[in-house]
Amino acid sequence: MEYVNLGKSDLKVSRICMGCMGFGNAATGQHSWTVDEEISKSIIKRGLELGINFYDTAIAYQAGTSEEYLGKAIREYAKRDEVVIATKFLPRSQEEIANGISGKEHVHSSLDASLSHLGMDYVDLYIYHMWDWNTPVEDYLAGMAEGVKVGKIRQIGIANCFAWQLAEANAIAKENGWPEFVSVQNHYNLIMREEEREMNVYAAERNIALTPYSALAAGRLSKRPGEISKRLEQDAYAKLKYDATSDKDAKVIARVCEIADVHGVSMTEVSLAWLLTKVSSPVVGATKISHVEGAAKAVELKLSDDKINALEELYEPHFLSGVMAQNTPAARNIEQVWIKNGKYRK
Repeated sequence: MEYVNLGKSDLKVSRICMGCMGFGNAATGQHSWTVDEEISKSIIKRGLELGINFYDTAIAYQAGTSEEYLGKAIREYAKRDEVVIATKFLPRSQEEIANGISGKEHVHSSLDASLSHLGMDYVDLYIYHMWDWNTPVEDYLAGMAEGVKVGKIRQIGIANCFAWQLAEANAIAKENGWPEFVSVQNHYNLIMREEEREMNVYAAERNIALTPYSALAAGRLSKRPGEISKRLEQDAYAKLKYDATSDKDAKVIARVCEIADVHGVSMTEVSLAWLLTKVSSPVVGATKISHVEGAAKAVELKLSDDKINALEELYEPHFLSGVMAQNTPAARNIEQVWIKNGKYRK
């Protein structure tokens, strides 16, 4: 395993971050395809054996049970100071807004709930999960700064944002003497490369770590045509992100197959090896031990410039999808115009 500093922070993280959205009680929360506690713990244990020290979860994952499973596994199989634990908080709920709960108060209560789930005194990276259009970013930054001050947070990150939002937030933080975001977790993979327009450039200039989610496009970049999985069948959120562009994506996926055959490796290894040339530490989900083993192998695969160009040349621009489209008023308005003009189909 290889390790890098997370942006300009002192956190030393493995080149693969284990995404824990697939862990949790399948009877609760958003997803029906998640795995139970014992399977989750076995996957985390294997990840630790392979040198993966970076684990990403969220309070939203399966009503907090993902955090619970991760916390139990870390207590059983690792020393706390040898791993980097990231979790995320959601925007304020409509009920909180109606009751006058401030963004700062929301951060405090969310953080304490996550620490309780994890069974930990602190998190290494606390992430603002998605931009909240109803709450000034200053409120969240102030709350996170207080979390850092009292030792409950080591560093802060952001997810599902535009480059201008990250730039604005960090400028506000700097002006107030608060911690700045050291990482950004957005949607980025071989079949969704819109981050290359602005975010990747800005992050490189400011030494902000890229830790993208959906590194394998919810399994689409790891499976050959015709192969199926429970997640591919049941993950409605992933269908929202990828179904509309499946025809153009199929060309890239076929190229991944070709290069995997040339190298005698898995599609997972090729897809992640490409992504590792662009980012610090992609978030890679796993619901089987073989998934984490394949991800770890990708660190060893070094693609030539010719292979990288071959993987990239078939990409066609995509419109925003998933969380970004859902949570951006401007994106929703543009989307309606595109649909009306026949330029975009859901």
